[in-house]
Amino acid sequence: MNKRGSRRKGSKRAERARRAEAEGQRDYSRVRRIFKRLFLWGGGLALLGLVFLAISVGFAARSLPSFYQLKATQNAQTIVVRARDGSELVEIGPSYGRWLSSEEIPQVMKDAMISVEDRRFYAHPGVDPYGLTRAVYVWATGENRLGATSTISQQLARNVFLNSNRSIDRKLREAILAMAMEWKFSKEQILELYLNKVYFGGGAYGIDSASRKFFSHPATELSTAEAAIIAGLVKAPSRYSPTADVDAAVGRASVVLRLMREQGRISPSEAQVDVSAVKLKQEQGTNSVRYFTDWALPQLDLLLPETYEPIEVWTTLDPGMQKAASAAIQSNAPDGAQGALVSLDRDGAILALVGGTDYVETNYNRATNALRQPGSSWKLFVYLAALEAGYTPNDRVVDTPVSIGGWSPRNSNGRNIGETNLRTAFAYSINTVAAQLGNEVGFSQVASMARRFGVTTPINTYPAMVLGSNEVRLLDMTRAFAAVSAGGASVEPYGIVKVTTADGELLYQHQRTRSTQLVPEHVARGITDLLQAAVQTGTGRAAQIGRPVAGKTGTTSSNKDGYFVGFSSGVTTGVWMGRDDNKRVGGLQGGRAPAKAFAAFMRYAVKDRPVEEFDTELQLPEWQLDEEDDFFFGDPDEYYYIDEQGNLIEPGRGAPGPDGALPYPDGEGQRGSEDGARPRDPMQRVPPPRQPPSTGRGADGAPQAVDDDFLDGVIGRDRPRPSPTPTRSPDRP
Repeated sequence: MNKRGSRRKGSKRAERARRAEAEGQRDYSRVRRIFKRLFLWGGGLALLGLVFLAISVGFAARSLPSFYQLKATQNAQTIVVRARDGSELVEIGPSYGRWLSSEEIPQVMKDAMISVEDRRFYAHPGVDPYGLTRAVYVWATGENRLGATSTISQQLARNVFLNSNRSIDRKLREAILAMAMEWKFSKEQILELYLNKVYFGGGAYGIDSASRKFFSHPATELSTAEAAIIAGLVKAPSRYSPTADVDAAVGRASVVLRLMREQGRISPSEAQVDVSAVKLKQEQGTNSVRYFTDWALPQLDLLLPETYEPIEVWTTLDPGMQKAASAAIQSNAPDGAQGALVSLDRDGAILALVGGTDYVETNYNRATNALRQPGSSWKLFVYLAALEAGYTPNDRVVDTPVSIGGWSPRNSNGRNIGETNLRTAFAYSINTVAAQLGNEVGFSQVASMARRFGVTTPINTYPAMVLGSNEVRLLDMTRAFAAVSAGGASVEPYGIVKVTTADGELLYQHQRTRSTQLVPEHVARGITDLLQAAVQTGTGRAAQIGRPVAGKTGTTSSNKDGYFVGFSSGVTTGVWMGRDDNKRVGGLQGGRAPAKAFAAFMRYAVKDRPVEEFDTELQLPEWQLDEEDDFFFGDPDEYYYIDEQGNLIEPGRGAPGPDGALPYPDGEGQRGSEDGARPRDPMQRVPPPRQPPSTGRGADGAPQAVDDDFLDGVIGRDRPRPSPTPTRSPDRP
């Protein structure tokens, strides 16, 4: 019985095994069928894709220009930049050396370019399958974007026929054109076209132009080290240019030599050449016009449709003023320091722009790009906000130690003069007064004023901001002062007047932007009064030029930045000086070197302009006029005021008598009587609210006619302010 049971169990197991084997065979067959179908469909699609690719390449090859046509075609644009008087400032664009045939090009130049740009150049059909596969794998395993996989043929196709947009469509067309060129031209022809057309920076197209620009001899005489330097430029012409950064160029050339050695194109001894010993062409310092063109010409991408034809750009730059600006900066900048200058005409036209002491030494534009602290010149916005809030230049203020949220600014001389007026406080750049004004009108109001006048950089609202702790661009600060010169109207800087073709066809004409009144005219007159005082008697005396000048100095802590911005006869000029590494500059103050550079330039800039006196007559709005200015020629009963006992008097009521009764309960009575029916202190006058104040209760719960906020404003009671985060004061006058 046990044996029969065992046999039954064994047969069942065998049956299950046979069933499992049969199912496995069926699954295997099913998988084989799926893979077979995928293979057939995939193979069919791949074959169809190859046929489509071959047809596309064939059509592209048929439509390509001939080799000789491509030799004769130059695809870069020449731009002639003209001054405001029509004279030529500079010609910017391609520089083509002599066309070198494949036989004339040194073999070391070919080897260097192939080693660094396309090591499998002689093996691929225009697109490198191995390089493409590797790039896709790297991208698929974590890189954010597909890495560069362009062969020399693809680069040539892009440079000759396409643009540099990073799009899949452009890459596909680039690949098809590259294979079409490989189909139509020989490898030597492609390499010849490439080496004579590729851009090497500084306006140099082709190896002969690059060799003459960097080494002062034709490309037929290139050495191994020189060929390595030129080949290394293709990746980033501006970054590795030997005239801009010798160390970067030498480092990149060393990479090229290593690749040439690893690929067996040069011997190990040849790879050991001293690249740093290469004799570079010595360039004289160019005029500073290039700082201006570097800022203005990129705007053409927005102003014009895409075009490669030669054009002429007519600008606002005045050649004489530009030379005067360069001389003023070079002769006044302290040793080891850089300087920048921007000058605007009354309509915003840039008359001169200097971004540094020498464009060849460094092309970094400190006038339009550098972010530096403006020091006390930032007080322009503090006092604008104060004047708009109701202050006048003659108002009395007190220079006394202050503390705002733990921040305690000090004056540069460490002293306080006590009571003074707003004009004097501004002229001598008294920090404590600026801090009090900023705290009173609100730091956010100061920031809003700066933004209103054209400051585009981020602005913090910590208390120290009133002394210039925010970093700004010199162009923005100059624009703000130009708006003051224009009576408080907005000014938009511009540098391009019109653009024409070489034949004179007009492509673009500047249209003057609509001006906006940024502050009331009386505020503009008031701040002009203060700015003029700063030059006449205050910290900006070195900026005097024998005619009315208004301006403001600025010096940051440890003399790291010196600022002066001012205007005269419709010309507004801003000057900055300091070190690029933000280190201290001994003796640098806004009232010294920057103010002297301003004066040196402005004497030339305004010499042919009529002398203009500033309009500083203060025609205050009615709500701000004093009693004697006939403000109450109407009805004083329209205003709330405080009597001598501190009682709030509502509109239409006189002051209460000794018994507390109002002498004119019905609002009638003699104006100007001695019974207190008029406010005796004009600073206690309060403009009527737009709507009657709501009746509420005070802090003690007692009923009152107006709310606490209104009373605080009337009687000058300070309410607790949130303490802002203290920051270090950067400012000196």
